[in-house]
Amino acid sequence: MRVAAKKIRRTRAPGELAIAQIGDRELIARLLDEAGVARASDAPGACFMAAYAGDEAVGVAGVECRVDAAMITVLWVREPMRGRGIGAALLAAARLAAHTRGARRLHVIADEAAGGWLIGRGFAAEPAAAIVAAMAGAAGAAAMIEKIATAGWSGFALDVSGDGIIER
Repeated sequence: MRVAAKKIRRTRAPGELAIAQIGDRELIARLLDEAGVARASDAPGACFMAAYAGDEAVGVAGVECRVDAAMITVLWVREPMRGRGIGAALLAAARLAAHTRGARRLHVIADEAAGGWLIGRGFAAEPAAAIVAAMAGAAGAAAMIEKIATAGWSGFALDVSGDGIIER
């Protein structure tokens, strides 16, 4: 006898902020399109988290891992939802995702405005060569690293090795 699997849908209170790791490729693709980000959502070692305000997805973060390093490949919140702590919540989720996958350092490439925001959250400037070496071969990271040269973005890193016990 075969039993059909039911998809469980959790509902959230209107306006309630929730972050969840997602595997819904269509939702990831829609959010990345809306963010203007062209990256593969199926790169090996990649995971995505979505921020929800109630049941509406309002932001996305993506992390790609390589052995003991990880890189945030996208961190984006819809314009009208900014300034409400959603980006910080996505960053915390990305940090946890990297740590639980064994990363000791979390890297990110960002423009000047985002770089200031990241420094305020514990990140430090990281030379592009160090990021290239740490993330060599990572599909999504390669596109981000290209931003250093083409758009004048900067590299940042955060030590996540001391983040403590992995919560399950």
